[in-house]
Formats: sequence, structure tokens, C-alpha cells
Amino acid sequence: MTTKTAPALSAASLLQLMWLASPALPVGGFSYSEVLEAAVDRAGVATESIASDWLNDQLHLTLARGDLAVVAEAITAWRKSDLTRVQQLNDWVLQTRETSELRLQAEQMGRSLLDWLRNHDGANLAHIDACARMQPTYPVAFSLAASQTAASVRDCMLAYAFGWAENMMQAALKSVPLGQSAGQRILARLARDIPAAVEAALHLQDSERQAFSPMLAILSAQHETQYSRLFRS
Repeated sequence: MTTKTAPALSAASLLQLMWLASPALPVGGFSYSEVLEAAVDRAGVATESIASDWLNDQLHLTLARGDLAVVAEAITAWRKSDLTRVQQLNDWVLQTRETSELRLQAEQMGRSLLDWLRNHDGANLAHIDACARMQPTYPVAFSLAASQTAASVRDCMLAYAFGWAENMMQAALKSVPLGQSAGQRILARLARDIPAAVEAALHLQDSERQAFSPMLAILSAQHETQYSRLFRS
């Protein structure tokens, strides 16, 4: 009895995914805490343990049920050149951002990634132009970039989630604040849970996708007028 294994990802595609997940990608992700800063100020996120729990909950309750599910569908749509479907997914992201700062984050990072992609070797200019007309959000722009690799949808989602986790860990270091070792422990926990979050997102139907996170919305609205802050969200 033989066991089939998935074909190895080419070096070029693997490096492309690593690049897209890197905090060094010039899309401005480092300037957002996705409400973590407000949670530190108003919700008692003051220790490594609480910050770890907070981010782990955010991974499963918001990222997996929202952006990761969009990425899964959008990559497939880009590869099929199904622009109507991509537009629907982008509209959903825009319509479900619960505060102005969260919507501005999605739009700014989407634009920045699209600008980066325009200067990237092998870019699909027709798709880039179509994306630009959509007021692209970050999940949809990331999906366009990832769709041009030979990586599986699952691998692309893992890269998206790990990029998010690294940015959030860095935000925790600055806002809680925490030391580097604590940050690495938080990142290790998120990395262990990311595969399960990706699997859950892969199996969501459109009707099951959601962006209902009232505590995040309330804290985000408060963060918009927070007296002193480091982050834009």
C-alpha cells in the first residue's frame, strides 16, 4: 500500500509566500494593532497570558470566520478570472468593517500591496487594473498576489495568517508591553493554532462567513478618539 504525498512547492512559490507573509512587506501592517492597543488601555490586556488569550480568540473568532474565508474564495476566483466573484468578496469586506479605522486599514493596506504588486516580476497587469477599480481591501489584494504563485489555497492562507500573527505579536510587544521572549511564546501558540483556523475557514460557506465581533467594534470606536496611541487601529 502506497501513500500519496502532495507535490513539493517550488522554491520560487515558497519564497513568494514567505515574502508576502513578511512584516517587511511595505504595506504598513506594522502601524496597526487591530484594536489590541485599545484592549490594553480599556479591557485589561496587561500580561503575556491575557494578550496570548486575546490574540488566540481573535484568530479563531474573527480572522478564521472572516478574512481567511475571503482569502480562500478570492484566490480561486482570481485564478479563474472570475472578477464578479472577486468584487462580491471585496464588497463584503468593505461592508463588514465595523468602524472607520478598521475599514481605512483594509483599504490602505490593499492599495499599498497593489502598488507593490505593480512593480513585481510576473504581475498580471489586467488583474491588477481590475483590482484597482474595486477599491481593493487587503485580503483581496493579498489573494491576487498569492494567486500568481503555484501554491495551494491552503498554503496561501497559512502565509496570510502567519503574517497577521507576526504583526500582532509585534503590536503586543509595544502596547502591553512585553519582552521578546514573551512575544515568541505568543507567536508559537498562534502558529500551533493557525492550521486549525485555516481548516475551519476553508469549509465555510458564504452564508457562514461573518464579521460579528462586538467587543472589537466597541474598542475600535473608542480607540479612534483615544488620547494617546501608537497605532492607527
